[in-house]
Formats: sequence, C-alpha cells, structure tokens
Amino acid sequence: MKGGIVKECLKAFVSCAVVFAAFILMTVEPVRGSAGDDFTVWLEGVKREASAAGISQATIESAFEGLAPVPRVIELDRRQPEVTRTFAAYLRSAVSQQRIKQGKRLLEANQALLDEIGLRFGVPPRYLVSLWGIESNYGHYTGGFSVVGALATLAHDGRRSSFFRTELLNALKIIDQGHIDPVDMTGSWAGAMGQVQFMPSSFLSFAVDHDEDGRRDIWNNISDALASAGNYLKRSGWSTGLKWGREVGLPEGFDSSLMGLDVKKNIDEWARLGVRRVDGGELPAGSEIAASVVQPDRGGRSFLVYDNFRVLLKWNRSVYFGLAVGLLADAVVSQ
Repeated sequence: MKGGIVKECLKAFVSCAVVFAAFILMTVEPVRGSAGDDFTVWLEGVKREASAAGISQATIESAFEGLAPVPRVIELDRRQPEVTRTFAAYLRSAVSQQRIKQGKRLLEANQALLDEIGLRFGVPPRYLVSLWGIESNYGHYTGGFSVVGALATLAHDGRRSSFFRTELLNALKIIDQGHIDPVDMTGSWAGAMGQVQFMPSSFLSFAVDHDEDGRRDIWNNISDALASAGNYLKRSGWSTGLKWGREVGLPEGFDSSLMGLDVKKNIDEWARLGVRRVDGGELPAGSEIAASVVQPDRGGRSFLVYDNFRVLLKWNRSVYFGLAVGLLADAVVSQ
C-alpha cells in the first residue's frame, strides 16, 4: 500500500517537474521581434515608424520589397570565436607585406587627391590610406549583404533590436536622400557599408560629397570614401601634426600597473621611467605630449600611444585595430 502511494507521489512530482521545466524554457526563449510577432507583422511596424520619420512611401516600398530574414546574418552574429587571436597573429593579417605594398602604390597613385583631402581635414594621407586598407582592403572587400536585409534581420532578432532598428531607419534615410539605390546598398552582415565600412548612423554624421556630384558615395567613389574618413577623424578630435604613437622598449622590471589607456603621463615622465625608442634611443626630450603605454600581448611588443590613437578608437574600440592603423600608416610611407 505504502509502495503504491510512493510511486504515485513520484509520478506526480516528475509530471510537475516536466511542466515547470517546459515553462522555464518558454520564458527564456529568445524574443523574436516585437512580442513574438512574425517578420511580416513586425515589418509593418517599421514601415509605420519610417513613414512617421518623414521617409517617402516610394523609398519604403522599394527598400522592403520582397524582404525576408537572412539566416546567414543570424549565424554570423551568434558565432563566437573559439580562440582569442594574439595581437601578433592579428597583425600578420592586418598589416601584411602585401597590404603595405599595395598601400604604398595607392598612396602614390592618388597623391594629388589625398593631399587635397588631407589639407581639407588636417589628416595626413597615410592615415586615410591605412584606414582604407584595414577596413576594406582598399575597397576590395566591402561586404556582399543587402544592408537593409541585414539590419532588418538583426533588428527583428531581438538581441539588440533597438540599435539595429535605429540603424535600419538611418539606412532608409540614406536611400531617401538619393545617395544609393536599395539594391546597391551592400555591406557587411552587421550593416557596415562601403570602402570605409560606415554604419548608417556614421554615414549620416560624417559622409562627405567630396566631388560635389550631389551624392555621398562611399561605395564606388574613392574621393567621397577617403574624404569621409578624413571628416570622421577631424570631427572626432584629430590633432594635426601629432603622431598616433610609436613602438617603444620597456626597461627590465617595468611596473605593469603603469600599462593601459587609463594611465597618462607626458613623454618626459615616461623617459624618466626608462621607456625608450624601440631601437634603444632616447624619446624626444622636452615633450609635454600626454601618452599611455599599451602592450596587447603580455611580454610582447609595447607602444607609447598619444591622443590621436584615442581618436582611432572612436572609429573602432579595439586596441588591436588602432595599433594596426597606426603601424600600417607608418609602413606605407617608410622607405
């Protein structure tokens, strides 16, 4: 008798546990769009929001015609790297000898244009060429995804819906202003566009019609793309005449707590702490320039970075990226 009661109690407990587990799984299921709406219903809401923002009906219809979620975008968004790359490994790819060689050639071939843009924005041409190379391999890899499709997919997915929904509306504004047709608005899976890989919000804030043809074309027009990069740096606080930084040598037993962007000292102070040029020479004397020491790989190469390096981090917050841009910029003008 007691055994039967125990069995019945166990069965009841298991049933309750299964129901409870199912309930938990339902509550943690990723949110899809707005309160689980399917993509078509969700998209109608975006259309209404776009119309309220002043975007023409013609643009809305042409941009969203036949639009559907792109599974590959979700796959790439959720992919996590299995191994974190070292800076040395990253640099071998980002600042390869081939990229340096091509950068030198393009710097020479576009010297007049680059000098003109450099004078306009106060940014040396080598940095414009470097950003061009790092972002899109000098325009060769700009991304083949529909920007509207990618942004709509990410906005509907729900993980960062607010950010990508805003970028989607910004993309519609760019189309509505006549800068690009929807079918030609291509970019990365995350919506970065053109030869300098601007997000739509960056395009609206910084893109430049340098050749004054009425369109800000960062996809096919080199002058617009490079001028847009120059405008971004200038408006982000670029200091004309200041380097990005330099590679340095650290003394034996250097205090690691002094490394990092949160520690700033002038160059004279770093010199007194034993920091030297990478060849062992003295740092420039009498300099009040604020700088920080960074060492992306523990025990690896060390760098003294200035405020223009911090400007590069406004473009992309990765220290790897900022160092690669600076090193490539130096390399394309080296003998």
